[in-house]
Amino acid sequence: MTYKRKDGRKNDEMRSPIIAKVGIVPNADGSAMFQIGKTIAIAAVYGPKKMHPQHSQNPERGTLRCTYNMLSFSVEDRIRPGPSRRSTEISKITQWALDPVVMLNNYPNMVVDVHISITQADAGTRCAGINAAAMALAHAGIPMRDMVSSVAVGKMDKTIVLDLDKYEDSEFEDGEGSTDIPMSFTNNGEMTHLQLDGKITKEQLKEAAKMAQKASKEIYEIQKKALKESLGDLK
Repeated sequence: MTYKRKDGRKNDEMRSPIIAKVGIVPNADGSAMFQIGKTIAIAAVYGPKKMHPQHSQNPERGTLRCTYNMLSFSVEDRIRPGPSRRSTEISKITQWALDPVVMLNNYPNMVVDVHISITQADAGTRCAGINAAAMALAHAGIPMRDMVSSVAVGKMDKTIVLDLDKYEDSEFEDGEGSTDIPMSFTNNGEMTHLQLDGKITKEQLKEAAKMAQKASKEIYEIQKKALKESLGDLK
């Protein structure tokens, strides 16, 4: 039986609108907002700056330090503010997704801090956060080998679908045999992050990766446009 999406989207269709902006936190060295559907992430970058305490410094390369926080008012049922096991996990995942493209060799003994706040949550928050963080790093002028774009794919019943919303995400949590797969890609097609929660065949995973990579290209174009617009008319 083919899974039919409640919002009427095609299986390979992302939510709308998809909106990206940079320069929205004036006191940050770089900042960005990324929205997909009803999910909104804001990222602010501070640094590079001297790493403290001193024993945490790396004399060979800088450190990328990401902090993910879902604000208490971002969901209908208010959540307890402050760090949680989930936010700590997503903070590390974000760092791992971005670390391959950030040229930290330029900043020995220093740290680049990326603070990600989810102001409105409707599933896909970690992917939205990664997209916002990548843009904020570029906006801050941190040298990067490539942009990173992130999106999740899910398996509902036996159907691979792109960019789950809150309803589908809750169906995944309750359903047997459903799967959630957040992925991140560079524009050159290198995968920098993959998580797999659930069961899936090798063929389905290949289909999911192909679908996510194609969607990441669309996200990249939106990210690139926002960054270009922030430069203004240089003529």
